[in-house]
Amino acid sequence: MSEVSPQVEIVIPVRNEERDLATSVRRLAGYLRSAFPCTARVTIADNGSTDGTWAVAQSLAAALPGEVRAVHLDLPGRGRALQAIWSASDAEVLAYMDVDLSTDLNALLPLVAPLLSGHSDVAIGTRLARGSRVVRGAKREVISRGYNLLLRATLGAGFSDAQCGFKAIRADAARELLPLVADTSWFFDTELLVLAERAGLRIHEVPVDWIDDADSRVDIVATALGDLRGVCRVGWGLARGRLTVPVLREAGLSGAPAGAGRGLAWQLPRFLVIGVLSTAAYVLLYLLFRGFAGAQAANLAALLLTAVGNTAANRRLTFGVRGRAGAARHQFRGLIAFAAGLVLTSGALAMLHAASPSPGRGTEVLVLVAANLAATLVRFALYRNWVFGSPRGGGTPSETFPPATALPGTALPGTALSEALPETTPVDVINETTGSTR
Repeated sequence: MSEVSPQVEIVIPVRNEERDLATSVRRLAGYLRSAFPCTARVTIADNGSTDGTWAVAQSLAAALPGEVRAVHLDLPGRGRALQAIWSASDAEVLAYMDVDLSTDLNALLPLVAPLLSGHSDVAIGTRLARGSRVVRGAKREVISRGYNLLLRATLGAGFSDAQCGFKAIRADAARELLPLVADTSWFFDTELLVLAERAGLRIHEVPVDWIDDADSRVDIVATALGDLRGVCRVGWGLARGRLTVPVLREAGLSGAPAGAGRGLAWQLPRFLVIGVLSTAAYVLLYLLFRGFAGAQAANLAALLLTAVGNTAANRRLTFGVRGRAGAARHQFRGLIAFAAGLVLTSGALAMLHAASPSPGRGTEVLVLVAANLAATLVRFALYRNWVFGSPRGGGTPSETFPPATALPGTALPGTALSEALPETTPVDVINETTGSTR
């Protein structure tokens, strides 16, 4: 192993991958040797394999000294492996990719370049942005898009693709955030990205060429359930203030959601006051329109008018967004949030009229107010985490960066290792019980 710390460390987490490991690692090492202008090290992180993966990893480390090393962890978990390797790394930028190398390796330099230059703090490959070329089945496409939409609606995520196995982070940012990440499995990526956004870090996105691995052995159902539990845990922790994230970038320079600095205690009372006034206006408008229109048409018109006013009032008073910039986008998103209210209230009306063909006006109003209260909870979550969220601070996929030839030798601005790390050997084994390396 070279005594000089690499600029980039690329971790490949593996578990029971003896068949594909050697081919993929040799291909990656060859690319780094011939086409990558930065110093780099590949670390195979075997986490709990029960087949011949560890033996293959050891052979690769022995055959490619200075380029590849192997680390064994007793327990499984991709997040656990990345946490262990990244926490002890002496590299400037920490990256990881899946062992199947589904992502075209030509995206590696665009991934790490903005981190080495100091422009961004975290970088992710995205299969969901304009410019990406993706080959995968409809089932995985729907699941991926649905999951990322869920993250936007519940956690206010501004990044487009949480699950792409192609990410990088600056070492100084990793040292601050890794102790806050609790997940040790597949949700690790999402949790790290959400915390990075909350910390004000800039996330750069790279559209990738991606060919899905048809032989993937990931349990989709178990992974999806684990992700949903993670979303609930992180969302609850942030809402209750139990999960606190330090501000790591200057205010106004990140992609953090607008109004993120104003907590729930500030936002909720204002939202409730505006909600009460909107509900009163909604009832009056409904009764007005009901005099000459059917129940569903009156409900649609009343909701639409109050939704526009509600969005404008919350934009200014609850979330502190002023000026015309983004107003049209906020109103458009507000109308999507309004659609949730329309579904609930229209459904409640339909059920009422199915049960009683000619209910009184008072009964209709009571049912609508109850449904509207439920819709209000949904609307608040959407307002807080998505409607008034800023565009990604990592820039658009078309941003250009300094030429690759200028990167070797580049130092991270204002960043230095606080102490020298012990030199690693090509093959390390991490004991999960004691935390020691042997």
